[in-house]
Amino acid sequence: MITQQIPHAATISALRTRIRSWRDDRLTVGFVPTMGALHDGHLSLVRLAKAQCDRVVASIFVNPKQFAPGEDLDAYPRTLMDDAEKLTSARCDLIYLPTPDIMYPDGFSATVALKGPALGLETDIRPHFFDGVATVVAKLFNQVRPDMAFFGEKDYQQLLVIRQLVKDLDFPIDILAGATGRDRDGLALSSRNAYLTADERARAGQLNIILKEFAKTLETGTDRETAEAQALKACQDVFDSIDYIEARCADTLAVLDPGPITGPTRILAAVRLGSTRLIDNMAANPPL
Repeated sequence: MITQQIPHAATISALRTRIRSWRDDRLTVGFVPTMGALHDGHLSLVRLAKAQCDRVVASIFVNPKQFAPGEDLDAYPRTLMDDAEKLTSARCDLIYLPTPDIMYPDGFSATVALKGPALGLETDIRPHFFDGVATVVAKLFNQVRPDMAFFGEKDYQQLLVIRQLVKDLDFPIDILAGATGRDRDGLALSSRNAYLTADERARAGQLNIILKEFAKTLETGTDRETAEAQALKACQDVFDSIDYIEARCADTLAVLDPGPITGPTRILAAVRLGSTRLIDNMAANPPL
């Protein structure tokens, strides 16, 4: 359990009581939702929120609705005390710790389902995933009622899904993106990186190199289909399996024509090393 010295709320009523006191003082509220096992990428979002808002709430909730049977829900790292200390050091004002029975009480039957940017890529591999994400984020937004919410660009498709959710359901919340946190070799920070063996970790950094080369190839005018095939081959030489590596429209994630790119583009990849799944993305722009 977290000690009383670390400000936290475990119920919706306790959360709202604290936030109501901030609202009475006309303070703005930022929100950083997490599933715990925090790394510097998460903490950078807290720091970004602190720069933008008077008070910051971070939630820790491992959402069962975004895990399919056989995925790593039970194995997902849970490091609550360490997470609480990190959030406190990052000057987070309140940690929200809902339990599954609070988020999904007996009889819970609602689901938020999106199309648009939620279609393809992750959905092709994990069809349940974004319904689970959208449902829990909608509930958290209603519970916290922040002015701003902060998400990392590492989960780029998720970021666009959340922006679409806010637009479609009229949440009065500004969604701000934080840059992807990276290790020294360019590997995107992720809680699941802890699963990598030493050999896998040495190979994992190649994903960043492949994405950079993919972006460079597109930006020199190579057609999308050719650049994609080259990147896929490079991934096959390094990783155990590839879920996808594709260039999509940066604004909508629509599939691009096979020729050279003509507008802002996002390269998205998901690969596997052993039991660990790595995702990353990178921007690419058409030749001047």
